[in-house]
Amino acid sequence: MSAAEMSGVFAPVVTPFRDDLTPDHDRLIAFSRWLLTQNCGLAVFGTNSEANSLSVDERIDLLERLTDAGIDAGRMMPGTGCCAIPDTVRLSSKAAELGCGGVLMLPPFYYKGISDDGLYAAFAEVIERVGDASLNIYLYHIPPIAQVPIPLAVIERLLKDYPDTVRGVKDSSGDWSNSLAMLEAFPGFRVFVGSEAFLLANMRNGGVGCISAIANVHPAGIDALYRGWQEDGADAQQEELNRVRQTMQRYDMIPALKAVVSRASGDAGWAQVRPPLMALDEAARAALFDDLDGIGFSLGYDPAA
Repeated sequence: MSAAEMSGVFAPVVTPFRDDLTPDHDRLIAFSRWLLTQNCGLAVFGTNSEANSLSVDERIDLLERLTDAGIDAGRMMPGTGCCAIPDTVRLSSKAAELGCGGVLMLPPFYYKGISDDGLYAAFAEVIERVGDASLNIYLYHIPPIAQVPIPLAVIERLLKDYPDTVRGVKDSSGDWSNSLAMLEAFPGFRVFVGSEAFLLANMRNGGVGCISAIANVHPAGIDALYRGWQEDGADAQQEELNRVRQTMQRYDMIPALKAVVSRASGDAGWAQVRPPLMALDEAARAALFDDLDGIGFSLGYDPAA
């Protein structure tokens, strides 16, 4: 698989923090290695990585530590989209320099109601300033959070002007009809859905995988459907994935993901989030674990393995 042809299951890898709220690179490296053993790629600095609670310097430091530790950069798709163009350029340049397979790029998301021309200009400016042929951009469409959508008309212009750079999209709109419209409008455009709930539909219509929060805690199960989507029983596999997701969605997602990793690893430190997020309280943790036990789910993560 070339860098321009990324596919499969990716996790927006949860970022561990120490008690003083600094990022814990040792925990991150160990967890990233385990995800790779589960055939799960690393969308570090995604939404569920608390990316926008991390500084540019912190993200660059973690990215360098991951690659220095021997983590395959070709299986990484770090989030690099920021509100300020120079920050996006700096992060994207570093990712390309380190050989990352792609970058996941949010639009500038502070100003709302921006024009298609303005949005196109922001992405084009980043591409021109980075000026690196090895840069592969996957647009990050997440209007429920960013409140700045990436319309099909903007994607069309970017593909026309930068066909060797703009490779695909993560569609976290939660609207399957939007993902399908992208697949139909742009043959060869690499569409990742932002939830495994749409994985089977995406694969059946020419998509290339998913980038999902739940991949942090259920990577092998999601990968099994990605690889076996044409086999008998795929619909039943999709239903089982949906049950796990529906259970997790009853709780604040990022603290819940970290609680599950904390329980599996026996490492209480994994539960730490960076404010303004707050860890699940004792009652919520107990309820989450009871719910997961009730559907027979457990995370088989052992950092010592």
